[in-house]
Amino acid sequence: MQVSLKKWVASGSPWVWLNAGAVAISVVLVLGLLGVIASRGLVHFWPASLQEYKYTDSQGLQMPVLGERVQREQVTAEQIRNAGLPVPEGLQILDRQLIKVGNREVYGSDFRWVLEHQLSDLQYPKQAIALERREWGNFYGYIVGIKENGKLIAEQSPAENQLWDEVLRRAERATVIYQKIKGLESGAIGAINYALEQLRLEERSLQLKGQNTAENLAQLHAEKTLLQADYANQEAELMALYTPFKRDTLMLMTADGQAKEVNFSEIVRLYQPNSLSLLEKTQHYILKLVEFVSDDPREANTEGGIFPAIFGTVLMVMIMSLIVTPFGVVAAVYLREYASQGLITRIIRIAVNNLAGVPSIVYGVFGLGFFVYFLGGSLDQLFYAPALPSPTFGTPGLLWASLTLALLTLPVVIVATEEGLSRIPRSVREGSLALGATKFETLMRVVIPMASPAMMTGVILAVARAAGEVAPLMLVGVVKLAPNLPLDINAPFLHLERKFMHLGFHIYDVGFQSPNVEAARPLVYATALMLVVVIAVLNLTAIGIRNRLREKFRALDM
Repeated sequence: MQVSLKKWVASGSPWVWLNAGAVAISVVLVLGLLGVIASRGLVHFWPASLQEYKYTDSQGLQMPVLGERVQREQVTAEQIRNAGLPVPEGLQILDRQLIKVGNREVYGSDFRWVLEHQLSDLQYPKQAIALERREWGNFYGYIVGIKENGKLIAEQSPAENQLWDEVLRRAERATVIYQKIKGLESGAIGAINYALEQLRLEERSLQLKGQNTAENLAQLHAEKTLLQADYANQEAELMALYTPFKRDTLMLMTADGQAKEVNFSEIVRLYQPNSLSLLEKTQHYILKLVEFVSDDPREANTEGGIFPAIFGTVLMVMIMSLIVTPFGVVAAVYLREYASQGLITRIIRIAVNNLAGVPSIVYGVFGLGFFVYFLGGSLDQLFYAPALPSPTFGTPGLLWASLTLALLTLPVVIVATEEGLSRIPRSVREGSLALGATKFETLMRVVIPMASPAMMTGVILAVARAAGEVAPLMLVGVVKLAPNLPLDINAPFLHLERKFMHLGFHIYDVGFQSPNVEAARPLVYATALMLVVVIAVLNLTAIGIRNRLREKFRALDM
């Protein structure tokens, strides 16, 4: 028996099983983490039923409560007594619910904790509506009437539903007008404002150069006059849209009888959760998911979508990759192929390896001091003097964030590329040189193409790290809310000086800086899942390119 055990250990099988078990545990942990994030984030978009209770307070007074049940937990009687609330005799463990009651401007808070023994008469009223608004969060209540230009044109009791179709029609009309207004403001009017600002800077430049002659200024003033006339036309069109946009008002009533008026221009979406079929709930869920990945945020980032953050993250990673790849490859080629392998080269390699372990916030401080203040400030003095004292590149922005992360990930690319170059057999180099190729031609046409899969491995590792970094970006370009995307229709189209949004910082901001933590919690999970998806897509794209390169040069490697 002992002999068999020794042979089994000597064969290496225990270590194979140990490694397999470790890999299996790691996979289970990763899948479990993703499952928790997905389940807690994606369920937020499903239309929850509206529950109406009779709530009895400590004085015995009853009042109706309407809202979504968000969470249910057990608490001890001592915890309730410490909060100054009475506890029935004989109860040591109590159940309580977190209910999203909405109506923040009415109740002062979107959420309310209530003890279950204080609730009674549970109902699911089919006429209850959920109203998503551009401000003040959700409203839960009942429709009681419609006003047009301040005059009541239709009304009903809260228990009726005869106005629902008309309400949907007017809400859809307001949404169409809102999209036109938004397109006009961000499109034509935004382009005119940008052109006017460029003319102002050009006029200031002429003044600084002493070339502000009457002829030069006349041409600028003529262009400015045309733009202002165009702006006046666009503004008149905008005002013509705002008049019908603000026309209709929806009259509502809360569950406890308080009246509220909401202009249709404030409504993003309204629906009756308790009347939706399974198909309608599924359609609603898909629409909410599409909105989440394609719309702008609202309500201090606790509502709406995260498209600017997705766009900013992907764009920054792409620019960072374009910067770090050539620098990393050139440095690795020099260290491996040209530099003499002596003491200085070994010191440089040690320094490169140590740079990989420097905390990311240190890179952020360096980027702020060198890239933003020194380099950006110098660029402003040399090329953007007309815009001063307002900085152009002398302030955190997309370019400096990309350069900072390129510096942070440069050691990874250098090390991976060197490893790839070291695997190329010496005979391949000697064969190329023997056929008459120069050393440079051998590098460019044989060695580097064969090492390209290793280079792509370095880029993959760089992308994975850069996409999830937050600390340095807080200093060199990321903001809570960016009014404009770095890429638009205005020349030069890609605005590297602009600040941008990032998924990692968005998670931090929503999770820890939000004024409404309970409302933001599901979005933290959903945004975290989206960040994982974005990193996975970027990495899979790079892995696909690497595999194609590996197959292409497999014959040479053999």
